[in-house]
Amino acid sequence: MNVSRKVLVEVCVDSVASAVAAQRGGAVRVELCSNLVEGGVTPSAGLIEMTRAAVSLGIYVMIRPRAGDFCYDKDEFEIMKRDIELAKKMRADGVVLGILDVNGNVDVTRTRQLVDLARPLKVTFHRAFDMTTDLLRALEDVCATEAERILTSGGEQTAAEGSAMIAQLVQKSANRIVIMAGSGIKPENARDLVENTGVREIHVGLRNAIPSPMLHRNPKITLGAIKDREYQRFAVVEENIAKLCRAVAEPRKSFPEKVL
Repeated sequence: MNVSRKVLVEVCVDSVASAVAAQRGGAVRVELCSNLVEGGVTPSAGLIEMTRAAVSLGIYVMIRPRAGDFCYDKDEFEIMKRDIELAKKMRADGVVLGILDVNGNVDVTRTRQLVDLARPLKVTFHRAFDMTTDLLRALEDVCATEAERILTSGGEQTAAEGSAMIAQLVQKSANRIVIMAGSGIKPENARDLVENTGVREIHVGLRNAIPSPMLHRNPKITLGAIKDREYQRFAVVEENIAKLCRAVAEPRKSFPEKVL
Protein backbone atom coordinates (compact mmCIF):
# COMPACT_ATOMS: atom_id res chain seq x y z
CA MET A 1 0.00 0.00 0.00
CA ASN A 2 0.96 3.68 -0.21
CA VAL A 3 3.18 4.37 2.79
CA SER A 4 1.87 7.94 2.99
CA ARG A 5 -1.68 6.81 3.69
CA LYS A 6 -3.18 9.15 6.25
CA VAL A 7 -3.27 8.42 9.94
CA LEU A 8 -6.64 9.42 11.37
CA VAL A 9 -6.60 11.91 14.24
CA GLU A 10 -9.41 12.09 16.82
CA VAL A 11 -9.49 14.95 19.31
CA CYS A 12 -11.13 14.89 22.72
CA VAL A 13 -13.16 18.10 23.17
CA ASP A 14 -15.60 19.59 25.65
CA SER A 15 -16.74 22.72 23.82
CA VAL A 16 -17.96 23.94 20.46
CA ALA A 17 -14.88 26.15 20.09
CA SER A 18 -12.53 23.21 20.64
CA ALA A 19 -14.43 21.10 18.09
CA VAL A 20 -14.10 23.88 15.53
CA ALA A 21 -10.37 24.19 16.26
CA ALA A 22 -9.96 20.42 15.86
CA GLN A 23 -11.69 20.48 12.48
CA ARG A 24 -9.66 23.42 11.23
CA GLY A 25 -6.48 21.73 12.40
CA GLY A 26 -7.17 18.64 10.29
CA ALA A 27 -8.76 16.14 12.68
CA VAL A 28 -11.32 13.77 11.21
CA ARG A 29 -13.31 13.11 14.38
CA VAL A 30 -13.94 14.46 17.87
CA GLU A 31 -14.86 12.65 21.04
CA LEU A 32 -17.36 15.00 22.66
CA CYS A 33 -17.40 15.00 26.47
CA SER A 34 -18.07 17.11 29.50
CA ASN A 35 -15.99 17.26 32.69
CA LEU A 36 -12.64 16.29 31.23
CA VAL A 37 -11.06 16.93 34.64
CA GLU A 38 -12.68 13.62 35.66
CA GLY A 39 -11.78 11.86 32.41
CA GLY A 40 -14.95 12.84 30.57
CA VAL A 41 -18.65 12.15 31.08
CA THR A 42 -21.72 12.42 28.85
CA PRO A 43 -22.16 15.92 27.39
CA SER A 44 -25.45 17.82 27.51
CA ALA A 45 -28.01 17.73 24.69
CA GLY A 46 -27.32 21.40 24.09
CA LEU A 47 -23.58 20.81 23.63
CA ILE A 48 -24.19 17.93 21.24
CA GLU A 49 -26.66 19.95 19.18
CA MET A 50 -24.49 23.06 18.98
CA THR A 51 -21.37 21.07 18.11
CA ARG A 52 -23.21 19.21 15.36
CA ALA A 53 -24.34 22.54 13.90
CA ALA A 54 -20.80 23.94 14.01
CA VAL A 55 -18.70 21.16 12.47
CA SER A 56 -18.94 18.59 9.69
CA LEU A 57 -16.30 16.18 11.02
CA GLY A 58 -17.29 13.01 12.86
CA ILE A 59 -18.74 13.43 16.35
CA TYR A 60 -18.53 10.53 18.79
CA VAL A 61 -20.45 11.22 22.01
CA MET A 62 -19.14 9.97 25.34
CA ILE A 63 -21.67 7.73 27.10
CA ARG A 64 -20.52 7.75 30.71
CA PRO A 65 -23.11 8.58 33.38
CA ARG A 66 -20.60 9.54 36.07
CA ALA A 67 -16.94 9.76 36.89
CA GLY A 68 -15.14 6.98 38.73
CA ASP A 69 -15.13 3.26 37.94
CA PHE A 70 -16.87 1.56 35.03
CA CYS A 71 -19.04 -0.88 36.97
CA TYR A 72 -22.56 0.49 36.59
CA ASP A 73 -25.75 -0.32 38.45
CA LYS A 74 -29.20 -0.84 36.91
CA ASP A 75 -30.16 2.83 36.95
CA GLU A 76 -26.83 3.95 35.46
CA PHE A 77 -27.19 1.37 32.70
CA GLU A 78 -30.64 2.74 31.90
CA ILE A 79 -29.20 6.26 31.78
CA MET A 80 -26.60 5.06 29.27
CA LYS A 81 -29.34 3.63 27.07
CA ARG A 82 -31.27 6.89 27.11
CA ASP A 83 -28.14 8.93 26.38
CA ILE A 84 -27.40 6.72 23.37
CA GLU A 85 -30.90 7.33 22.03
CA LEU A 86 -30.39 11.05 22.53
CA ALA A 87 -27.04 10.97 20.70
CA LYS A 88 -28.74 9.27 17.77
CA LYS A 89 -31.46 11.93 17.66
CA MET A 90 -28.80 14.66 17.76
CA ARG A 91 -27.12 13.19 14.63
CA ALA A 92 -23.93 11.98 16.27
CA ASP A 93 -21.77 9.67 14.16
CA GLY A 94 -20.83 7.37 16.99
CA VAL A 95 -20.70 6.81 20.73
CA VAL A 96 -17.91 6.01 23.15
CA LEU A 97 -18.59 3.67 26.05
CA GLY A 98 -17.39 0.78 28.19
CA ILE A 99 -18.67 -1.40 31.01
CA LEU A 100 -16.65 -3.66 33.31
CA ASP A 101 -17.73 -6.18 35.92
CA VAL A 102 -16.52 -6.12 39.53
CA ASN A 103 -13.60 -8.40 38.66
CA GLY A 104 -12.18 -6.07 36.03
CA ASN A 105 -13.44 -7.94 32.99
CA VAL A 106 -15.38 -6.51 30.06
CA ASP A 107 -19.12 -6.87 30.67
CA VAL A 108 -19.76 -8.42 27.28
CA THR A 109 -23.51 -8.92 27.65
CA ARG A 110 -24.43 -5.40 28.65
CA THR A 111 -21.87 -3.77 26.36
CA ARG A 112 -23.28 -5.75 23.43
CA GLN A 113 -26.77 -4.49 24.33
CA LEU A 114 -25.53 -0.91 24.09
CA VAL A 115 -23.71 -1.59 20.83
CA ASP A 116 -26.89 -3.03 19.33
CA LEU A 117 -28.93 -0.09 20.60
CA ALA A 118 -26.47 2.39 19.10
CA ARG A 119 -26.80 1.08 15.56
CA PRO A 120 -26.35 2.47 12.97
CA LEU A 121 -23.88 4.59 14.96
CA LYS A 122 -20.33 3.29 15.33
CA VAL A 123 -19.03 2.39 18.79
CA THR A 124 -15.66 2.93 20.43
CA PHE A 125 -14.86 1.01 23.63
CA HIS A 126 -13.00 3.60 25.67
CA ARG A 127 -10.13 3.34 28.14
CA ALA A 128 -12.12 1.25 30.57
CA PHE A 129 -10.25 -1.29 28.44
CA ASP A 130 -7.00 -0.23 30.13
CA MET A 131 -8.50 -0.95 33.54
CA THR A 132 -9.15 -4.64 32.80
CA THR A 133 -7.17 -7.47 34.37
CA ASP A 134 -5.95 -8.93 31.06
CA LEU A 135 -5.78 -6.75 27.95
CA LEU A 136 -5.44 -9.60 25.47
CA ARG A 137 -8.50 -11.33 26.89
CA ALA A 138 -10.31 -7.99 26.96
CA LEU A 139 -9.51 -7.59 23.25
CA GLU A 140 -11.41 -10.79 22.50
CA ASP A 141 -14.27 -9.71 24.74
CA VAL A 142 -14.64 -6.34 23.04
CA CYS A 143 -14.54 -8.02 19.64
CA ALA A 144 -17.44 -10.18 20.85
CA THR A 145 -19.48 -7.02 21.53
CA GLU A 146 -19.05 -6.01 17.87
CA ALA A 147 -17.79 -2.54 18.73
CA GLU A 148 -15.71 -1.04 15.91
CA ARG A 149 -12.82 0.37 17.89
CA ILE A 150 -10.81 0.21 21.11
CA LEU A 151 -9.14 3.29 22.60
CA THR A 152 -6.12 2.26 24.63
CA SER A 153 -2.85 3.37 26.14
CA GLY A 154 -1.71 -0.24 26.33
CA GLY A 155 -2.59 -0.46 30.00
CA GLU A 156 -0.10 2.23 30.98
CA GLN A 157 -0.48 5.90 31.90
CA THR A 158 0.57 7.01 28.42
CA ALA A 159 0.52 5.40 24.99
CA ALA A 160 4.28 5.83 24.73
CA GLU A 161 4.76 3.77 27.89
CA GLY A 162 2.31 1.16 26.63
CA SER A 163 3.55 1.07 23.04
CA ALA A 164 4.76 -2.55 23.17
CA MET A 165 1.33 -3.74 24.31
CA ILE A 166 -0.44 -1.53 21.77
CA ALA A 167 1.66 -3.11 19.02
CA GLN A 168 0.69 -6.55 20.31
CA LEU A 169 -2.98 -5.58 20.34
CA VAL A 170 -2.75 -4.34 16.75
CA GLN A 171 -1.24 -7.66 15.73
CA LYS A 172 -3.74 -9.76 17.71
CA SER A 173 -6.71 -7.76 16.43
CA ALA A 174 -6.06 -9.16 12.94
CA ASN A 175 -8.23 -6.45 11.34
CA ARG A 176 -11.28 -7.51 13.37
CA ILE A 177 -11.36 -4.21 15.25
CA VAL A 178 -9.49 -0.90 15.08
CA ILE A 179 -6.92 -0.24 17.81
CA MET A 180 -6.68 3.50 18.45
CA ALA A 181 -3.83 4.74 20.63
CA GLY A 182 -4.46 7.52 23.13
CA SER A 183 -3.01 9.32 26.17
CA GLY A 184 -0.03 11.63 26.17
CA ILE A 185 0.30 11.78 22.38
CA LYS A 186 1.90 15.00 21.15
CA PRO A 187 3.38 16.27 17.88
CA GLU A 188 6.82 15.39 19.22
CA ASN A 189 6.10 11.68 19.79
CA ALA A 190 3.15 10.90 17.53
CA ARG A 191 5.10 9.71 14.51
CA ASP A 192 7.33 7.36 16.50
CA LEU A 193 4.29 5.93 18.27
CA VAL A 194 2.48 5.29 15.00
CA GLU A 195 5.48 3.61 13.47
CA ASN A 196 6.35 1.54 16.54
CA THR A 197 2.83 0.23 17.09
CA GLY A 198 1.20 0.04 13.66
CA VAL A 199 -1.89 1.99 14.74
CA ARG A 200 -3.63 4.00 12.06
CA GLU A 201 -5.76 6.07 14.43
CA ILE A 202 -4.66 8.22 17.35
CA HIS A 203 -6.65 10.05 20.02
CA VAL A 204 -5.30 13.32 21.44
CA GLY A 205 -6.24 16.10 23.84
CA LEU A 206 -3.71 18.87 23.21
CA ARG A 207 -5.62 21.38 25.32
CA ASN A 208 -4.07 24.62 26.48
CA ALA A 209 -4.95 26.52 29.66
CA ILE A 210 -6.79 29.74 28.93
CA PRO A 211 -7.22 32.41 31.63
CA SER A 212 -10.74 33.44 32.54
CA PRO A 213 -11.84 36.86 31.22
CA MET A 214 -13.37 37.65 34.64
CA LEU A 215 -12.15 40.98 36.03
CA HIS A 216 -13.70 40.49 39.43
CA ARG A 217 -12.54 37.42 41.31
CA ASN A 218 -13.27 36.04 44.77
CA PRO A 219 -10.13 34.21 45.97
CA LYS A 220 -11.89 33.00 49.14
CA ILE A 221 -14.21 30.55 47.40
CA THR A 222 -13.60 27.36 45.43
CA LEU A 223 -16.81 25.81 44.13
CA GLY A 224 -15.30 22.56 42.88
CA ALA A 225 -12.83 20.04 44.20
CA ILE A 226 -9.86 21.65 42.43
CA LYS A 227 -8.73 25.01 43.76
CA ASP A 228 -8.79 28.02 41.38
CA ARG A 229 -10.58 26.14 38.58
CA GLU A 230 -13.25 28.86 38.55
CA TYR A 231 -10.80 31.17 36.78
CA GLN A 232 -9.14 28.80 34.36
CA ARG A 233 -10.39 27.19 31.18
CA PHE A 234 -8.89 24.68 28.76
CA ALA A 235 -9.34 24.65 25.00
CA VAL A 236 -7.95 22.90 21.94
CA VAL A 237 -5.72 25.12 19.81
CA GLU A 238 -5.96 24.72 16.04
CA GLU A 239 -2.23 25.01 15.41
CA ASN A 240 -1.44 22.21 17.88
CA ILE A 241 -3.74 19.85 15.96
CA ALA A 242 -2.33 20.97 12.63
CA LYS A 243 1.22 20.36 13.87
CA LEU A 244 0.32 16.86 15.02
CA CYS A 245 -1.45 16.07 11.74
CA ARG A 246 1.65 17.18 9.84
CA ALA A 247 3.82 15.00 12.08
CA VAL A 248 1.94 11.83 11.09
CA ALA A 249 1.16 12.79 7.49
CA GLU A 250 3.76 10.51 5.90
CA PRO A 251 4.53 7.51 8.13
CA ARG A 252 7.38 5.39 6.90
CA LYS A 253 5.83 1.99 7.60
CA SER A 254 2.72 0.32 6.20
CA PHE A 255 -0.36 -0.37 8.26
CA PRO A 256 -3.34 -2.76 8.15
CA GLU A 257 -5.87 -1.87 5.50
CA LYS A 258 -9.07 -1.86 7.54
CA VAL A 259 -10.55 1.47 8.64
CA LEU A 260 -13.93 1.61 10.43
